[in-house]
Amino acid sequence: MPNRVLAVLPAPSVADRREAGEAAFRMADPDAPQIEVLDLGITRGDGVFETISVAGRRAQAVEPHLARLARSAAMLEMPEPDLAAWRAATFAVAAALPEVPEAFVKLVYTRGVEGGTRTTGYAFGEVSPDHTVSRTEGVSVVVLDRGYRHDVRTTAPWLLQGAKTLSYAVNRAAVREAHRRGADDVLFISSDGYLLEGPTANLLLRRGSRLLTPPTDLPILAGTTQADAFAYAEQQGLEAAYEPLTRDDLDAADALWLVSSVRHAAPIRAVDGVARQIDAAFSAGLNEHLIARRD
Repeated sequence: MPNRVLAVLPAPSVADRREAGEAAFRMADPDAPQIEVLDLGITRGDGVFETISVAGRRAQAVEPHLARLARSAAMLEMPEPDLAAWRAATFAVAAALPEVPEAFVKLVYTRGVEGGTRTTGYAFGEVSPDHTVSRTEGVSVVVLDRGYRHDVRTTAPWLLQGAKTLSYAVNRAAVREAHRRGADDVLFISSDGYLLEGPTANLLLRRGSRLLTPPTDLPILAGTTQADAFAYAEQQGLEAAYEPLTRDDLDAADALWLVSSVRHAAPIRAVDGVARQIDAAFSAGLNEHLIARRD
């Protein structure tokens, strides 16, 4: 069974009508050319995506990811995605992957070829890298200014904060800056001092018996993994809440994590070179819970 699987959607949006009898997707060779060079997802980053974790060939949290794909597309004023087609492609790709503990399916939806009339969509699946070290030993982060005020979603909605777009050049540049500073990852902070998220992860902060994350009206993505982490925390007797958080909250926290769909929960072991306490037991339990999820 191949380690990489691809399904192409001939009609990714509700507006893209399929030919009579045409399937919602077709399996394709992931090593063969599939995307036209003038596709706006490539030339402009004009599109959205989701990355869905897979455990034992079963896709996890599919409905929250599809809902976020639709929200992101709406923010970009793209045609409404055909979620039934995307759902079918996701399950098919997950089922075609090897029977491994962890893999992922990445959904990519673009505005299509420049000057064209149809959108582009595909679901790509692959076996996940081993994240054991990040989950057990933790990651070091640097705090970087995101360059936006905390209320930018209201004051400048055209900046598309809160949409999961293909335009990740800034996020990748931030990670390279972290590496230059000897760290693994980044935690963004707003220009007026509010904690935001990482380039590919949400922040969790534990203070006493409370597990906190920044509210989603800030310029961050609503996290699917973060929501499942909150459910686990409540099962463990913690209060889970959305609250505006500052650098002072970060420094005073009992424990910190970055959570995301594929890496899951990575405890933060250092912030700007200062060592932090890791809650190994909670981290292990949370990761076990996340890996065991089923849609």
